[in-house]
Amino acid sequence: MAVILLLAAVEPSWGQGTEPRTPEERAIAERNPERWQRMTPEERQRAVENYKHWKSLSPHERDAARERFRQLSPEERARLVRDLQHWNQLPESRRQELQQAYERWERMSPERRGRILDRLRSYEAMTAQERQHLHRNWERWQQMTPEERQRLRERWDQMSPQERDQLRGRPPRP
Repeated sequence: MAVILLLAAVEPSWGQGTEPRTPEERAIAERNPERWQRMTPEERQRAVENYKHWKSLSPHERDAARERFRQLSPEERARLVRDLQHWNQLPESRRQELQQAYERWERMSPERRGRILDRLRSYEAMTAQERQHLHRNWERWQQMTPEERQRLRERWDQMSPQERDQLRGRPPRP
């Protein structure tokens, strides 16, 4: 959606390749030849893909995207442009990885997403020392074999809430 919003605002400025070959490339290069010249082949390919996607939208969808972009504050627009520039600088493999993560997120139930967001808020509220402790535990977990992990899970499941709190370093529950 961010790409669509940005395209709505900057459609005329999408760059093109050194020697545009396709009609889409020519359309982009004519609007901003200097930018097209500076783009890498990967950036040009992505620009053409974005342009094709933009052109595939109905006039109503394009108008709606333009309107949503106009309604953003100047700070939000600037952030959107920075985010898009950062996205375009990522290697294709990283963009695919992030796209897959986003698709997994979209498939999650609202309850699961809520639990993840709650954990994120808890993490953000941690002190630096608590975060370091969490990171060390995570590293130890990653180094364990699947069998060791399974044994720990089983042990954890058998513990009382008070024993779990003690391991977490929390005061015991009443």
